[in-house]
Amino acid sequence: MTRLLIVHHTPSPATAELLDSVVSGAQDPEIDGVEVVCRAALAATASDLLAAEGIILGTPANIGYMSGALKHFFDQVFYVCAAATRGLPYAAYVHGNLGLEGAVRSIRSVTDALGWIAVAAPVEVIGTPGHSDRDACRELGAIVAATIAPDP
Repeated sequence: MTRLLIVHHTPSPATAELLDSVVSGAQDPEIDGVEVVCRAALAATASDLLAAEGIILGTPANIGYMSGALKHFFDQVFYVCAAATRGLPYAAYVHGNLGLEGAVRSIRSVTDALGWIAVAAPVEVIGTPGHSDRDACRELGAIVAATIAPDP
């Protein structure tokens, strides 16, 4: 069984909705052999990351940047895991009430430095999440899970 790690900072009902949708997609019953592990960004560890075959990152956009909690996660794992996680499949979702470009760019900057491979475009949600936003997050979760699922 492969492991999909979801590292998230979920301080609001909107980000909680998006996380629930990502988890729902990742646990799609048509995708076999993937264990989904959710960790709050402030609790996720290098051991969590090293045990994963794929990762999804979730964050609010805070003052044009990823959340401090997600940045803290990256700070904790960067040098410990950089060599071992090169090529790791990843995707991200970002929520905010204004422009999200800085948050998306900051995530991409760190994941590029780690050598991770984006397997889906980031889901960017402004304002109250709607049906299409939740569907996009569900699809994001399913794409990453399917990417790392073992061959039947």
